[in-house]
Amino acid sequence: MRQIILDTETTGLKVEEGHRIIEIGCIELVNRRHTGNHYHQYVSPEREIEAAAGKVHGITSEFLSTQPLFQNIAEEFLAFVAGAELVIHNADFDISFLDYELSLAAKTLGMIGDHCQVLDTLQMARRMHPGQRNSLDALCRRYGVLTSGRELHGALLDARLLSEVYLAMTGGQAMLSLSDDDCSDTATAPARRIDRAGVDLTVLRCTAEELAAHQARLARIDEASHDGCVWSRLANDDS
Repeated sequence: MRQIILDTETTGLKVEEGHRIIEIGCIELVNRRHTGNHYHQYVSPEREIEAAAGKVHGITSEFLSTQPLFQNIAEEFLAFVAGAELVIHNADFDISFLDYELSLAAKTLGMIGDHCQVLDTLQMARRMHPGQRNSLDALCRRYGVLTSGRELHGALLDARLLSEVYLAMTGGQAMLSLSDDDCSDTATAPARRIDRAGVDLTVLRCTAEELAAHQARLARIDEASHDGCVWSRLANDDS
């Protein structure tokens, strides 16, 4: 399976106000492994960068004045991502900007949905971690992805970080790139019973006071919770 981890930087936050893409960064994964292939391009937006956006990515209009227009790199970009699943954090934002750029470049290019499938890691993270912060920075901290030296946002840098976060979110050790020879086929391995002969296991049981305190805490949770205490409900189901 071919996936492209994608991120963009823009002149501002609202595409409906005519803001444009100024940087595209893509990292290629095949079967959940980094291939080493990537796509990175700065783009001249033909407009000024908002001050707030400039503080986020540090890219200047002077630097971009020497970069190509999106219409001149559109086909090269589409050729790189064609047929892949795009993995994007807050995909609605990036896709809206890419679709806008494609519409300005040439109507015959279509939209991103004509070339790729899209997976939004922000929506995935919200399902996995409801009620928690799920920005890319927060996910990097949660999954132990190092961000040292990252003072400003950058499309290629953020795509690399997202690739590590995505692999950690969806498979953990798959990001270690182990070869097939390193893993045994445990699905067909026979079960082995552990011999406990001679092993003296200590069993600690709660006191009556501890049990009463536990039940009191569950009662308080049950009273404060809209749906009731799950632990108590499970205990009642088992009884």
